[in-house]
Amino acid sequence: MDLIKGMSVIGMVIIHTLLIFASIKSQSETVIGSFIVFLGRGTSIFLICMGVTFMTSSHQSLKSALKRGGLLLIAGFFMNFMKFIIPVIFGFAPDHFIQKYGWHGPIEQQYMYLVLLGDILQLAGMSLLFVGFIRKYVKNKYGILAIGLLIALVSREVSGFNIDYPVINYISDLLFSNDFPASVYFPVFPWMSFIIIGMFFGKWYLDLNYNRKQLFKNMLYMGLLFVAIGAPLVFLYGAYNYNAFYHMGPGGVIYFAGWTLIFLWAVFRITANVKENKLIRTLKYCSKNLTSMYMIQWILISWGRGIFGYRQNGIGFVLLLILFYIVLTFLVQFLLDILMKKRSLILPQQISTDEIVLK
Repeated sequence: MDLIKGMSVIGMVIIHTLLIFASIKSQSETVIGSFIVFLGRGTSIFLICMGVTFMTSSHQSLKSALKRGGLLLIAGFFMNFMKFIIPVIFGFAPDHFIQKYGWHGPIEQQYMYLVLLGDILQLAGMSLLFVGFIRKYVKNKYGILAIGLLIALVSREVSGFNIDYPVINYISDLLFSNDFPASVYFPVFPWMSFIIIGMFFGKWYLDLNYNRKQLFKNMLYMGLLFVAIGAPLVFLYGAYNYNAFYHMGPGGVIYFAGWTLIFLWAVFRITANVKENKLIRTLKYCSKNLTSMYMIQWILISWGRGIFGYRQNGIGFVLLLILFYIVLTFLVQFLLDILMKKRSLILPQQISTDEIVLK
């Protein structure tokens, strides 16, 4: 799981750099661009891994889940402020970026809207406010799975539900939004289903007495079953079961979850006998600092819009930018580590940069 989460850190830098800086032609009409866009459909991998580790974490109290959920929400809004408002304040935000939303009026007001953008951190934060109760009160693994599948099943029915009242309408958007582009890219319904499916396997792992080989073999079997069920729903009844990547229906959730489970099994088989090396240590480092590195890369890439342009570059230049942002993200993370080491001198125990950032 550490290796996969570490891979997702590198992958998100690659994907976000392409989406922000590559022209639409470069994204859709080049082999490299199309492949990277395809990689962007791997969000479910991170969420299922999150669910597994949530069940196996040493912090099992409901209070810790609710606290971390609230902190992730705050972190998400802080990241959006740094991404969108700082460039406006210092005058390096490209005006044409806002045109894709078709908005009118003061640019400051338009960018304030983006502070509320529902990204993966908002999804994780909102989900933890729910799944903490599932972990505490649902002890049967199949009961956990049933809840995850039920959320997927009703997702299209509740999609777009909104209570037209200040603050409450934003919360309902985080839960049920179906507009795209919108202020919420990852609504809790259906995306929380992936986290709960991961929790099912995390509970199964505990029931297996930490038998990793059997766990991933079970993932393979369940993955094949999910693909067999989800594929006909997606390809024959796609309008309801898929609709769009960000707002998919039950068939899409089952289909993507199936391929994700097969992928996790494949990674386990490939890495099971790999000895510790620099690459493995680097990926584990990324996994340990996933939240902070996610925030760092998004902020740096967003600031780069005012320097390198927004969706104006060819694939060759974007590949150089990908390398540049990978290096820059690590450098900023290393700088945070140095600052945290100084702070750790007065802390009772060593904790990860992720925990420092959230606190």
